[in-house]
Amino acid sequence: MYKKPAFPTRFFSVSRRYVFAALFIVCAALPLSASRRAVFLWQGVRSMKSCNSVMFMSKPENANGSALIICPGGSYHHLGMYNEGHCTAKRFNALGVTTFVLRYRVAQGGSHHPAQLEDIQRAIQLVRENARDYGIDPGRVGAIGFSAGGHLVTMAGAFAERGNELAKLGIDVKVSLRPDFVMAIYPVVSMRDDIANKWSRKSLLGKNMSEERKERFSMEKQIPPTMPPTYILACRDDPVVKFENSRLLYASLKAKNIPCRFVQYETGGHGFGMLEGAFMKETRWNEDIESWLKENGMLQN
Repeated sequence: MYKKPAFPTRFFSVSRRYVFAALFIVCAALPLSASRRAVFLWQGVRSMKSCNSVMFMSKPENANGSALIICPGGSYHHLGMYNEGHCTAKRFNALGVTTFVLRYRVAQGGSHHPAQLEDIQRAIQLVRENARDYGIDPGRVGAIGFSAGGHLVTMAGAFAERGNELAKLGIDVKVSLRPDFVMAIYPVVSMRDDIANKWSRKSLLGKNMSEERKERFSMEKQIPPTMPPTYILACRDDPVVKFENSRLLYASLKAKNIPCRFVQYETGGHGFGMLEGAFMKETRWNEDIESWLKENGMLQN
């Protein structure tokens, strides 16, 4: 699907020094009808007691049973919690979706793989195991990720069955770790030398840059037949993550007959998140995502 907004390329980024300030600003801006709480992922897990990974849950008054885990980007080094995290939560709360903004471990704090995959799998586990308490349908739990977060949610879909990191930690998982749908927004996809986002690759893989690991984490080569329905959005003029990443992911999904939608824009850049900025005002791409979710039965009352 090709779309061409009539405005110049825009690039948004948020310095890590503003992350915590942004959290309070955005939470204050959320509708009063949305109840919020922090859910610490590793509380009670002795081997992970030093980990402070957390997800910020926001449940709207008109909750419809759908749940969404939100993974901000930041090159696996830091996290853009404002425009890609809490602004995203606010938009989906307006649709009746209960959201969980995931503050997963990153290289800035000394964490490389498998920390990030452990965190998102643990988030999926906790959301499903507490579905009754959270008022959600365990069969409508999805994930959206931006940039490196797009790579992470794609990993969650691709490695749910053959990459259970929680089992390696001695955690008995009684629910599926597979998200019911995945949305990858201007995603990092490949670790290939010619198209990889080098910062994301270094932050994820650390010092072990073997060819085997590059292949293992090039998601265009790892899509299984059980991959959940996937939505991809990317801009051809993206100056941070090469557009070819998204094209390769889409081709791989199509080759495996995975239900998917690929929305492409000629201009738009990278890092715009779900802010009500020029890109959102021109494209209203949030409405296209809403339509896609309804088509896949993920926005039911």
